[in-house]
Amino acid sequence: MHKALLAAGVFALSAAIAPAAFARDDSAKFAKEAAEGGKAEVEMGKLLADKGSNPDVKKFAQMMVDDHSKANSELEQIASKKGIALPAELARKHKSAYDKFAKMSGDKLDKEYMKDMVKDHEDDVKAFKKQAQEGSDPDVSAFAKKTLPTLENHLQLSKSTYGKLK
Repeated sequence: MHKALLAAGVFALSAAIAPAAFARDDSAKFAKEAAEGGKAEVEMGKLLADKGSNPDVKKFAQMMVDDHSKANSELEQIASKKGIALPAELARKHKSAYDKFAKMSGDKLDKEYMKDMVKDHEDDVKAFKKQAQEGSDPDVSAFAKKTLPTLENHLQLSKSTYGKLK
């Protein structure tokens, strides 16, 4: 009987702890994905600021470098305090996109980059909204909430810039 009560107690305790551990995992996963995306925005922004042909695209690309570098730095500080290991290099999908853009030039490069920026920022806005509203870690959620208006601005500007290129 004593072993059964002990087992039931351990089960109840682990059930109570599991949601908290899972909740932290959602914020850690978000932080890692945000860091990956942010690094990609900076690297591709540098490429287009240099290689782009349209002045609006070059200006947008430089804004990506500036804004995402700042956000990446803030996220790195939060992750360091939380013990979340962020990726040091671009994920394969981002590296593939970078390599694809590096081989292009002229109007085609500008259009493809801006098309990609619209899609990326639609996804980013959705993910940051969700984390801001539902994230389990208050610091990571606060970062998402603070960064969201910048990403919404990026989305609006990417749409208008891409629209001009069509």
